[in-house]
Formats: sequence, structure tokens, C-alpha cells
Amino acid sequence: MTPLDLPRPYLLFLGDADDTTFLKTGLGLRDWAPGQCVAEYKCPGAGATLGLPAMTPREAHAAGARAMLLSAASIGGAIPASWTACLIEALEAGLDIVSGAHHRLANNPQVKARAEALGRQLIDVRTPPADLPVATGRKRSGKRLLTVGTDCALGKKYTALALADAFRARGLAADFRATGQTGIMIAGAGIPIDSVIADFVAGAAELLSPDAAPDHWDVIEGQGSIFHPSYAGVSLGLLHGSQPDVIVLCHAYGRRRIVGLPDYPLPAIGEAVDLTLRLARLTNPDARCGGVSLNTAGLSAEAAAKVIAECADRWGMPVADPMRQGAALDALVDSCID
Repeated sequence: MTPLDLPRPYLLFLGDADDTTFLKTGLGLRDWAPGQCVAEYKCPGAGATLGLPAMTPREAHAAGARAMLLSAASIGGAIPASWTACLIEALEAGLDIVSGAHHRLANNPQVKARAEALGRQLIDVRTPPADLPVATGRKRSGKRLLTVGTDCALGKKYTALALADAFRARGLAADFRATGQTGIMIAGAGIPIDSVIADFVAGAAELLSPDAAPDHWDVIEGQGSIFHPSYAGVSLGLLHGSQPDVIVLCHAYGRRRIVGLPDYPLPAIGEAVDLTLRLARLTNPDARCGGVSLNTAGLSAEAAAKVIAECADRWGMPVADPMRQGAALDALVDSCID
């Protein structure tokens, strides 16, 4: 069994979005996999744009696209019936369709029938492989880094992508291992950990980061937080299955409480590192912390640099915002690979 492999490059479908608020997936692909984004396409009258060339599905196929990827998220994760004509147009142009929505593409009988008639694929990224193993805890060769967080939605995916890029820039063999739908679409492969049955989460993580050359790095996208009442279970399974040699703790500057659960305060950085390492050492006794990825979005470059330096001094470890290049990021990378 191999993790999901996606047909690329993509035509990004923006649906009927009027702004980029609901285009998180499209933004991630544009920012992290621009070479896989041939063009954008949207419903008539939609106002949103990612700044990519506008093409019809047939034009995009002629330009090299092999799949149309649903880049817009609707409320509730549905695939609106109003998109049906656009989806069928893509199938008839020779494109497969890739979706990260909760609802399944094949639930639309018109789309399903047309795909079957044309021999096209309808790929739901949030469908995990059917034959996932139970974890064994066996020590694997190679090196692994896992991004973990004090909360959800604070930069674990972007941190993993940035660190994988930084490792490769230094001549190291490194692969980004995707565990969420947008990461999978960026990488073209991966396993959607949040859709895996609980007993198989750690096994899925083992499968995602198999034995490798001694100097090869798998940089694994974290999910949730062991401190989040709703998602700690998936985070713990991913931590044990990944067997990380290095963790990088992700934190949003200024955030004090779990988003959506204000009765739960975020842990102190030292507490978060200590507990995460104690749990990680069940499957890798040598696990260590490389430092902190601090999300400083909203701060000026000068203010961010000041905050990063102060936090590094206070926490006694490298701190950097991976979206800001410079000495702080270099120090974090040094700490991870040493």
C-alpha cells in the first residue's frame, strides 16, 4: 500500500467565492506549489482571484493540467450543486477532479455518471487508504522532524514546508510529509490523518514516514495539539507513529487561549515542550526539541524581530518565524539538524 498520489499539475477551481476568505487551499497551493498551478477557473460572476491566469478547463488541459482541484471551501464542507456544470466541463475537458471537502464528489449523481462514462477519476483527499496497519513501534531508519503546536491553526503546515525547503537548500535530502488535505494537495501525496480511524492513526504515521537512508529527513506536518480537548487524540497518535528525532513547537504570538474553547488556556512554552517530549519518548527515547516556530503574522518586520529575540532569550532555545528569512531562521534550522 502506498499513500495517495495525486494527478498534477492543477487547474484551481475557485467556485463562486467573492473573495479569498474561503480559498485557504488555493492560497496554500499558490504559495507553496506554484509550479503545480497552471491556472484558475471559477463560476460565472464570482469575484475572487488568486492572481493566476484565467483558463477554461479545456485551455488548462492543453496547457498541461491533469486535474481540476477544488480550492474553495463552502460552509459545512459541502460541494454546492451550483458547481455541477463546472465540474462536468472539467471532466469533459480531460481533467480528473480532486477535492478536500467533507462531502464526496461521487455523491453528486450527475458528476459521478459523467466521470464513469469518461473514465475520469473523482479523488476525495479526505479518504484515507483502506488497508492502514496498526502501529508496531518498530524503530525506523532515517531522520524525522514533526511540527507540534500549543493549539490548532497556528502554522504547523507552513512551518513543516518552510523547514523542508530550508533543509534542501542546505543540500540535505528532505521530504515534506503531508497529513492534512491542503498539505496533501501541495505535496501531491500523503494521508489525511484527521479521517483515519483512531486505532490506525499511529500506523498511518509509520506508513507515511518509512525506513529511509540514515541522512534523509522526513519533515512531517503536525495536526491539532496534545493540549486541545477536541483533537489531542489524533495529535498523540501522530506523535507516537512519527517517532520524531526532533520536534518544533509552533505557537501564535499573543494567543492565550485555545481558539473556540476560551475556558482552556494555552500551556506555557516550557510545559508544552516538556510534556510533548515525554510523550514522544515512548517510541523514540532520543527525541529532542529543535526550537519554537513563532507565528508573528500581523507584526511589522521590526516588531517581529524584537519579539523573536525576546522569546528566544526567555525560553532558552532558538525561535523563528519561518515565513521571515534571516538569522533567527538559520539558527532554528541549525538546531534541528545538529
